[in-house]
Amino acid sequence: MGNLASIKCPKCAAPVTFDADSKFVKCTYCDSQVFIDKSGAGFYYAAPFMVDETNAVGMFRRWAAGSTKAKDLDRLAQIAGVQKKYFPVYMFKRDVNGKEAVILQPAGSTTLPGLHSLKVPATDLKVFDASFDVGGAEMIKPDIEMAAYADKLPGTPKEQALVFFPIWKLEYVFNQKRYEVIIDASAGELFSADFPTRSSMAYMAVAGLGFVAFIAEGLVATMSLPVGLVLMGVTVVGVFMAALHVARRM
Repeated sequence: MGNLASIKCPKCAAPVTFDADSKFVKCTYCDSQVFIDKSGAGFYYAAPFMVDETNAVGMFRRWAAGSTKAKDLDRLAQIAGVQKKYFPVYMFKRDVNGKEAVILQPAGSTTLPGLHSLKVPATDLKVFDASFDVGGAEMIKPDIEMAAYADKLPGTPKEQALVFFPIWKLEYVFNQKRYEVIIDASAGELFSADFPTRSSMAYMAVAGLGFVAFIAEGLVATMSLPVGLVLMGVTVVGVFMAALHVARRM
């Protein structure tokens, strides 16, 4: 057992005694979970899931149908797993030149895409206490101290808290390679660091042939304008049809 310390509960102001090595403690008076950092004690918030698993998979399918994604990725991608998680983020409210700024920084080490770009939830944050239902989500524990950010932020501090953001981690397989996306289940945004892309070589070939044809037809037009214009019209139609064919096949 380490040395005991005492703080006031941020919710009810009751004294809370805890082991000095602890990062989380429960107030025995109001059951609030309190996060303890080197820079002090703060509220322990969580944002509710606004996107369920079915809608998360639907978001992925719509994203996979985008023009930059590999052809038929939305149809051929095999879902390998969908995990429901809460990811820890520090929320700093700062007074910057007389205006309140809200800054979010990851509280957990991660290589997952998008978790450095989370936005303040559109829904009200809930104090994480005994009444908050995590719905079976995995709680990722913070392993970065709040103090690592506090001294580098602009302005003067107003409030700081640990906030757990709801996310879906979706893994899929395409052409025998595994990929992953992260879906912010509060704001409904999808993040991906790596995904199968649509090849641009065929489009470049069509564009190159069209360019060469236009140059040749321009020379023809200097000798016979009507003939040159007719040939250019044929080339425009041909380039359009070729691009449409590539879009359907690639």
